[in-house]
Amino acid sequence: MVKKEQESANRPDNTAFTQQRLPAWQPMLSAGIVIPGFVLIGLAFIGIGVALFVTSRSIQVLEIDYTGVEQNSPCFRCTDPNNKNCVCTVKFSIDSLFKGPVFFYYGLSNYFQNYRKYGVSKDYNQLSGDLSYFTQPSEYCAPYQYDSNNKPIVPCGSIANSMFNDTFNLYQIVNGVNKQVPLDGKGIAWWTDYNVKYRNPTVTPLKNAFNGTVKPIFWPKPAYELDPSDPANNGFINQDFLVWMRRAALPNFRKLYRRITEGDYAQGLPAGNYSLEIAYNYPVLSFEGRKKVVFSNVSWMGGKNEFLGIAYLVIGSMCVVMSIVMLIVYAKFKFPEEE
Repeated sequence: MVKKEQESANRPDNTAFTQQRLPAWQPMLSAGIVIPGFVLIGLAFIGIGVALFVTSRSIQVLEIDYTGVEQNSPCFRCTDPNNKNCVCTVKFSIDSLFKGPVFFYYGLSNYFQNYRKYGVSKDYNQLSGDLSYFTQPSEYCAPYQYDSNNKPIVPCGSIANSMFNDTFNLYQIVNGVNKQVPLDGKGIAWWTDYNVKYRNPTVTPLKNAFNGTVKPIFWPKPAYELDPSDPANNGFINQDFLVWMRRAALPNFRKLYRRITEGDYAQGLPAGNYSLEIAYNYPVLSFEGRKKVVFSNVSWMGGKNEFLGIAYLVIGSMCVVMSIVMLIVYAKFKFPEEE
């Protein structure tokens, strides 16, 4: 008796919803519905694909590899590990107006940020400004948890330790004189990263929050001095730091470095000769990686991506072809007396 009462108690309520007795509509698919449906879907996909492909082709992209592997590369001398604080200059030209706003990216290849142990190697509590984790970093940060003197590293972990630290200055060469192109580094990180996910400790000045800690091993300066020109752009809410901490899904990727939207370059980069001054600090040859800078503008669909348009065109064409095949099969077996 008790067992039956328990079984009754575990049963769902005897309602139309829980017992799946709600009225439903089940379409009866026929050739008159399926074939025109395939045609309409195919034409819609082809239309979207053409729009995406044409728009993507209109986006301007300029890529410049500055790894320095080739001996004739202006950055070749900077690949020597003994050549510290090396600065190289890459010159290039633009034939026509590079329409603005122009986005300036740095790119890395053969770099696996999606590696699992690399991805978990950080302390979320530390990066949210919790001071108690400054002195006791998470074990996930190992081997970048403490330095050789057993002092805690802040921010700890492999991701922070490997932060990209090449810097760039762009100049337009006008009558043989370098005219600096202003680079805007504000708001390049995700809003959620800057306002929600990462926070600085509520300590003033910020430097005092890092007392008793050391900077990541490969960093040239501590977190509270990442941007000496802007005190609000330091610590865990530094824009470049936030961009780096959002890991890439693929081994070949690019990350936003700056925007070109100000002054004489608000409408884009005019045709002419340019000079890119690079502070070459980030080593990539040890893992056969490459470095590049990318200048690009965007459209309503985002950056240049011809694959998306081609994919829509292929799927749309397949739908149209399948509708023709189904029509032939239907006509053949529906009206055999006409043969």
